[in-house]
Amino acid sequence: MSAGVGKTRFPAVWLILAGGYVATSLLLPAGRPLTEFSDAALCIILLFANAGLLMNAATPDWRRNAFWMLLGLGCALSLAGQLLLTYFEVVRRQGAPDPFLGDVVFFLHSVPWLGALALRPHSAKEDHNLRFGRVDFQLLLSWWVFVYLFVVTPWQYVAQNTNRYHLNFNTLYGLENFMFAVALAILAVRTKGPWRKVYGHLAGAATAYAATTMCINAEFGCDFHETGRWGGIALAASFVWFGVAGIIARHVCPRAEGLPVKRESAALEIPEENNWPARMSVAAVISLPMLILWSELLSDAPASVKRFRLFVTLGATCVLTSLVFLRQRLVDEDRLRLLLDAQNAYSKLKQVRNQFVESEKLAALGQLVAGAAHEINNPLTAILGYSDVLADDPATAERARGMARKIREQALRTKDVVGKLLTFAQPQAAERTLLDVNSIIASVVELRRFDLKQRNIHIELESEARLPGVRGDTSQILQVFFNIISNAVTAMEESGGTLTIRTMRDRSNAVIEFSDTGCGIREPHKVFDPFYSTTEVGKGTGLGLSICYSLVREHKGRIMCFNRPEGGATFRVELPAVMAFLPTTFEASPAASFSASASSSSSSSPPSSRDSS
Repeated sequence: MSAGVGKTRFPAVWLILAGGYVATSLLLPAGRPLTEFSDAALCIILLFANAGLLMNAATPDWRRNAFWMLLGLGCALSLAGQLLLTYFEVVRRQGAPDPFLGDVVFFLHSVPWLGALALRPHSAKEDHNLRFGRVDFQLLLSWWVFVYLFVVTPWQYVAQNTNRYHLNFNTLYGLENFMFAVALAILAVRTKGPWRKVYGHLAGAATAYAATTMCINAEFGCDFHETGRWGGIALAASFVWFGVAGIIARHVCPRAEGLPVKRESAALEIPEENNWPARMSVAAVISLPMLILWSELLSDAPASVKRFRLFVTLGATCVLTSLVFLRQRLVDEDRLRLLLDAQNAYSKLKQVRNQFVESEKLAALGQLVAGAAHEINNPLTAILGYSDVLADDPATAERARGMARKIREQALRTKDVVGKLLTFAQPQAAERTLLDVNSIIASVVELRRFDLKQRNIHIELESEARLPGVRGDTSQILQVFFNIISNAVTAMEESGGTLTIRTMRDRSNAVIEFSDTGCGIREPHKVFDPFYSTTEVGKGTGLGLSICYSLVREHKGRIMCFNRPEGGATFRVELPAVMAFLPTTFEASPAASFSASASSSSSSSPPSSRDSS
């Protein structure tokens, strides 16, 4: 709905309800028709006010939802009291009894309104959770019930005194309503943005309601109140204003309004804490002994009233102190949780710092390897040149020519290994190309061959010949396979074993499975979490498999792991296949199987746990 339509619709709703009530009230003669119309119309207006408030309670912000629901609850309680009054005046056709049991409902309907203000839905910061709000509301409700029992109920049932009952009820009820109106006015002054307009309308409606109820109660005390006339008109207008305020809030405050603002520096900010509920809790507990001292020492009430107040105060002390202790326990639990979160964050921060140090070390090592590889390439080029000269020289003996060919083959092999080291060590810009998974696997195995010579570990390749290509970054896919193989080697380094690498096609995916005969995975559902590691301190960082997970997801693939029934673990990598005839390949030996065994005997110690290295 556009802003222009909204501006015209709000006055229209207000005029239809309030204007219709005013016109009918002035036209009807005094007596039963006016009373019946006034009671029925006021129930309908309360339904309108409740609907206007509750239409805002469907947002992602729990505080905003709770705020409007509490306001709606207050209107619902007022409707319940009005229905009870309507029952006596319309159905039974008699006046409400004096004292009236519905006065308790009318008195308590303002308690949810006061509880709603502590939520501060305009705030963009989360200051407490829902558990605190529930306890605070229970404490507020208990205190107001105690005050009503202490001040009003004795003159209603213990020592009946109609004049003192009306005086105390009107004073306490007026104080409650004006507290709500003043609090809304303060929020309207201190708040900026669209919520200032909302609070302003709610403050105006609350002020009109408080003044109207004071006048109506005074008229009842003087026995000249006429139901449905000016007091009823003002009361109906105030509730219509509440409903219009809810409609205005729905249009001036979008659903995203009031949600916590996420900024880059949000983690460094300390949330603003709302101290008013805690202060009110302390004030409520302190008020109990002060009221009972006033009743015993300064009040002229009868002994039966003082005795009743004493028992009420003792009961309220048990209830309020229990709620205060419960709130303090929740505060302690919340502070302990924050402390543990801070400790965990600090621990992870230290781990990240160590990872930065290791990253710098690895970067320096990569530069060293790159420089050494370039230096090795220079004599290799000379060796290849001289071996070609010897092999192609007709004057060279056949035996020397054969030796030259062998020298050239080994030099080419060494140059191939140096080239793969350069590919892995040097940082390169991410570039997605068509890749041959089999050639990358063969390259990784070739790189690990030197590392496995002194261990009783075998690597077997089972490659599908017609495996489709995948689109990805060479260095990133190489890093994923290298980390998974390293993780499997760590699981088998103490007792040895076999790592079987299979490549296959599964529907539209190229699948690579790494199955080892190690100790298995202790918690398969956690291995891809950052900083999760089961190895000793200094042997694993807990980032390797997490990085693999991120890289595979970036390539639109999936990675998973599970324990095998026969022992060991399997890592399965699925990458989207690309139907291409000429994928980019590594110049690697197309070995179908590779085995590297150690000359030394294997250890007899039990295998260690798996590591997310």
